[in-house]
Amino acid sequence: MTEQNDLIEEMLQEDESLTEKQKQILVAATELFAEKGFAASSTNEIAKKAGVAEGTIFRHYKTKKELLLSIVTPMMVKMMAPFIIKDINKVLDKEFEHFEDFLRAMIKNRQEFLEKNLKVVQIFLQEIPFHQELREQFIEHIGKKVLNRFVQIIEHYQKKGQIANMPATTVIRLTVSTIMGHFATKYVIGASWNDEEEINTMITFLVKGLKAEN
Repeated sequence: MTEQNDLIEEMLQEDESLTEKQKQILVAATELFAEKGFAASSTNEIAKKAGVAEGTIFRHYKTKKELLLSIVTPMMVKMMAPFIIKDINKVLDKEFEHFEDFLRAMIKNRQEFLEKNLKVVQIFLQEIPFHQELREQFIEHIGKKVLNRFVQIIEHYQKKGQIANMPATTVIRLTVSTIMGHFATKYVIGASWNDEEEINTMITFLVKGLKAEN
């Protein structure tokens, strides 16, 4: 098993119904989808990387799209959702005096998660804009379960006068899109920079941009 594949490894260990060839196919597909993207990866390449005949893939998965969903769906439902929620609660369950401190803890928490599960996250970030099924799964299994907690946190900092009086969902959208843009640029596009400086700049941008007017 390659590095940065914690979720794949856990899935393969837990699902006793998978044959050894299926496991080989899933690992190979994960690595190719992460490296080249779903559209640019052929089943022939996946088969070669897995060390199986191409026909073996189609005996287990009717289409390449089904193979993609067989990687992402179990992770979203069984592992990624509870793993993300449990992990994110390490930050959400703490009280930070300032919104800036909360942001810094959240960014650090998410970065650690990404670096442990980079292959799967790369696939998800690359493919979610193009597959409605993935968007629906994310909203159902993750989005809805953490949104209310975030709303409560934003409203808490608004009451403290640290965030402007605007809908909490707007604050969340602006914050999440900024942080996700940072991670997508770093981990999907592969940009190279001084990470600490970039994170500090991003936090300053968010804190100043969302600050309540005195």
